[in-house]
Amino acid sequence: MTVSNKSNNRRQWLQLRKPVSSRQSLISAIFIWVLFFAVWEGVARAGLVNSLLVPSPHAIVTTLVDMLINRDFVYDILISIWRVVLSFGIACSVAIPLGIMMGAFPAVEAVANPFVSAWRYLPAPSFIPILLMWFGTGETPKLALLVIGVIFFLITLIMDHTKQVRKELIETGLTLGGDRWTIVRTIILPSVMPNILTAMRQMLAVTWTYLVIAEIVASTTGIGAMMMRARRFLHTDEIMAGIIVIGALGLTFDILFRKLHRWLFPYLHGRES
Repeated sequence: MTVSNKSNNRRQWLQLRKPVSSRQSLISAIFIWVLFFAVWEGVARAGLVNSLLVPSPHAIVTTLVDMLINRDFVYDILISIWRVVLSFGIACSVAIPLGIMMGAFPAVEAVANPFVSAWRYLPAPSFIPILLMWFGTGETPKLALLVIGVIFFLITLIMDHTKQVRKELIETGLTLGGDRWTIVRTIILPSVMPNILTAMRQMLAVTWTYLVIAEIVASTTGIGAMMMRARRFLHTDEIMAGIIVIGALGLTFDILFRKLHRWLFPYLHGRES
């Protein structure tokens, strides 16, 4: 192969803003994770790190399999999934209609946005003491914390996406005799739904990041509670197993949202090579 051909191949592989094929994406994703775990395993086996504090991937997988088969970790996983799905559903049921209303009607935005914007800057974990005082140690404070962590950001994202709907489309609908609610239902909502689903996918990831914080609130079940128990006995392998499970669950939900987006809005994706 000549130098010119090699240079052309490099340019073809690394091109600005040009989508890569599904095959290249899959190979790249597998490669980076295999490389990461291979380096980690090699460092652990070489004794370069304390095995008690940084167990090898092999030890973590062994512990995870044992937790799934011989302990109640499957139940903890299901409890955590239920908390995330329920809290995120509650947040979406409020954020979607309110965000659309704020984006479609400036009068609604003028009233609601100062309140919503202020809440976005308040750290959700700071509400833990008062949530415990209000709701006790049951499921309610955990769900409330997860809702608070995402709802105000989700409202703002949906509002911004709604305001980006082309003004010409709305003016055309009004010219043709459509009333306000007809315009919202037939023009604004179909136009903004792809972006709403994208915003939901982004904020669901944030919900997963708050999960461990929510589950250390006087909880005996869930992945976060398991990790806190493991911390007391310096079972780092169990903590790492919990982290990997949360990451795997979050990635699974992200993939499902992406597939749902392609299924509902195939015209936005085109043909993939």
